[in-house]
Amino acid sequence: MKIGILQTGHAPDALIETAGDYDQMFCTLLDGHGFEFETFAVLDGIFPSGADVADGWLITGSKFGVYEDHAWIPPLEDLIRAIHAQALPMIGICFGHQIIAQALGGTVEKYAGGWAVGRVEYQQDGQTLALNAWHQDQVTTLPQGACVLAGSDFCTNGILAYGDTIWTLQPHPEFNRSFVAGLIEKRGRGVVPDAILDAATNALDGSLNTAEIAAFMAAFFTKERA
Repeated sequence: MKIGILQTGHAPDALIETAGDYDQMFCTLLDGHGFEFETFAVLDGIFPSGADVADGWLITGSKFGVYEDHAWIPPLEDLIRAIHAQALPMIGICFGHQIIAQALGGTVEKYAGGWAVGRVEYQQDGQTLALNAWHQDQVTTLPQGACVLAGSDFCTNGILAYGDTIWTLQPHPEFNRSFVAGLIEKRGRGVVPDAILDAATNALDGSLNTAEIAAFMAAFFTKERA
């Protein structure tokens, strides 16, 4: 199965050598499931010729806001709607979670409650789900047809589903401990309040449900659909 990665951001230069760029992180996360990957760096103006170029799609995170005026955002929204219309499986992570919601009629805003950095916990079906996060923006108004699967008091719309073809997640299953530690030092200082960064640093060794989410994502792409 071929997965098209729509890359909407780049990792900090200081971290790419050891961690890889955002598309490579997802290739690592989903390794072992027999996927073929092709990256389209949409933020650099590189788009696929159409929705049918891949069997499934994954949209990465980004330092940009989905509501910002960038030339690549409107055609990305058009592509999202085309993928949705063709009922192809699509997963969105962080920025991907937000841009899918916006493209389908929802609202994304800079959250008044501030930043989520590092280990966060969501409640899903009575169970606690822990992953690393890095965001200030949130989906605040759901598109028609979106279903909330998990969230928290801080981030109500943490995991969304649109039928059985789109699944989106606000935190970052592809971010491991060392990458978050690097982000804190290379991208966080002077932007995110120190108290939040210090708390995230203290929680770096906390357990995460990364393996479970990776297995779910692989199964989501490959499951049979009517």
